[in-house]
Amino acid sequence: MSKSGTGRCNIIEITVREYLWLLQDGSTTCEEAVGQYLDRIAKLDQSTGLNSMVVLNPNALKRARELDTEYKSTGQLRKLHGVPMIVKDNYDTYDLQTAAGSLAMKDSRPPDDAYQVRKLREAGAVVLGKSNMAEWAFSPFQTVSSIAGTTRNPYDLSRVPAGSSGGTAAAVAANLGMIGLGTDTGNSIRGPASHCNLVGIRSTMGLTSRDGIVPLYLRNDIGGPLCRTVEDAVKILDIIAGYDQADPITALARGKLPESYVDHLKADGLTGKQIGVFRFYTDKTSTDPEIIKVFEKAIKDLKKEGAMIVDPFTIDSFDDLCEGIWCNTFKRDLSEYLSSLEDPKYTSVEEIYGTGLHSAYIEDRLRSMSKSEPDPECGDVYTEPKNIKLRDAITGEMDRLELDAIIYPTWSNPPRKIGDIESPSGDNSQRIPPHTGMPGITVPMGYTYNDLPAGLQIVGRLFSEATLIEIAYAYEQSTMYRISPEVY
Repeated sequence: MSKSGTGRCNIIEITVREYLWLLQDGSTTCEEAVGQYLDRIAKLDQSTGLNSMVVLNPNALKRARELDTEYKSTGQLRKLHGVPMIVKDNYDTYDLQTAAGSLAMKDSRPPDDAYQVRKLREAGAVVLGKSNMAEWAFSPFQTVSSIAGTTRNPYDLSRVPAGSSGGTAAAVAANLGMIGLGTDTGNSIRGPASHCNLVGIRSTMGLTSRDGIVPLYLRNDIGGPLCRTVEDAVKILDIIAGYDQADPITALARGKLPESYVDHLKADGLTGKQIGVFRFYTDKTSTDPEIIKVFEKAIKDLKKEGAMIVDPFTIDSFDDLCEGIWCNTFKRDLSEYLSSLEDPKYTSVEEIYGTGLHSAYIEDRLRSMSKSEPDPECGDVYTEPKNIKLRDAITGEMDRLELDAIIYPTWSNPPRKIGDIESPSGDNSQRIPPHTGMPGITVPMGYTYNDLPAGLQIVGRLFSEATLIEIAYAYEQSTMYRISPEVY
């Protein structure tokens, strides 16, 4: 990575590995890197209308200087030493508000960090600030909140970045941070990654802790990386994966993690992989022809790199298996989260709705939830019969065909225009990983209409992240579709 004409290191599209090299050879410092990202946020986020950030960390530069002093003293770099990080505003941060996009939660300060934030800070990451999100994570389509307004897509400021992690995705895509954290209940890591030309990982349910994340439906919620490269996303996963006593479901991860996910970044990772093409989404009449075109190109690229393609891969009675599978546990889950705060302003959905402090577009949903009966008793994805039946149908067919993974477009349509709620949405992420617990990775697969990003989703069996990483990395390295948005 070369230096820019100003004598400062060039942070545009810089990876964690490249940045750590620069630290080692003395070409930059943590303070300089953090300062450059903060300068870019100040210069570009509001002036362009991107509007990706909610609050900035006033202690970011101080923490960067501490890490510089530590490196000078010890000669040792942490895994993410001074790496500037964007955190979605539904992750608890002890030093910054956690509002989940809600004006009613403004200035709410949790007692400690969410597990994932804590682990990444221990690895040396510096939190630049909190990113905007769809209020209460309600929308997969747009990122609009009562606390910060509308976030736009850096590839076309007239379009959405999807939701609900659109703030993190827009900021990382625009090089306002080096890495980012999002959350995904049904789409909200993978959709924004697809729309913003990023890599997003929704891991196996139980591989990563949900502790300290404001819930939507806890039984489906997962937090994870949004990054510009597979390698950077995997470096995050390596740190956040594993057992956390604060989230009992992570006990399932014991004995299922490789020594390091980074070891599976293999340029020849597609050789011999058997991949099924799930055409349930591309066969729909509402799928945009340009999405079909780049998806067909992706299939050819996978085959060219040594994958064995099974086309099509079908799941009998897929619609029927997915019918009625969602379980609305928001009231109970949110109340439990609010009770974890030391001095919560509100203790229930009813109280929050009563404040009137919410965006107009969530009015009906929030009112309905506030007036609804107590949440239904639903098991998690490993115990609820409907979820088990869906997962068994998918993995059974994968086993029969000896598949390593299945693929489909992350979205079947390009990003919508801001304010458009009528054209086909194209969200393909709401069914398989959220309701089976299976992992999904999305990676850039090209552009529609010249410059609108599209993503390829790769889904595998429970705890098969190592295999998915091999596929995603080899595909990324052979295609290299990621480019910066022109405005940034």
